Amino acid sequence: MPVDASYIGRVYPPTAPYEVGREKIREFADAANDPNPVYRDRAAAQALGYADVIAPPTFPIILTLKAGHQVITDPDFGIDYSRVVHGEQRFVHHRPVTAGDVLQVVVTVDDIRVAGGNDLVNTRAEVSTVDGEPVVTAHSTIVARGPAS
Repeated sequence: MPVDASYIGRVYPPTAPYEVGREKIREFADAANDPNPVYRDRAAAQALGYADVIAPPTFPIILTLKAGHQVITDPDFGIDYSRVVHGEQRFVHHRPVTAGDVLQVVVTVDDIRVAGGNDLVNTRAEVSTVDGEPVVTAHSTIVARGPAS
């Protein structure tokens, strides 16, 4: 079943709120092997003008990946998850993610196109505080591989 192109423009409901913790930021920085002290030391972050430790730039993938599953697992959309590969990811930061933020994500299907027998699905995930302050916009492309020839 091909991906349903009528889904272009579809907006999925906001995710449940996610409270960003210092320990999660530290764990993410450790996993990325990034020693920057602003990801671990509140005083170092405050010396640069932040209220608390900030997260590495790719930290929002924790939230946006889960939010994107709303699209992938939508049974009417037509994606066979066993044939999906990640094509592209980029983040546009409006401000750093900071420990103590309570964030939610709203995902929109921006575009669907066919290339080489594969469906390319572009989504946009708007990460904001629960009060509506924009934090980061994540753009993602997934490739639903077509059947083998």
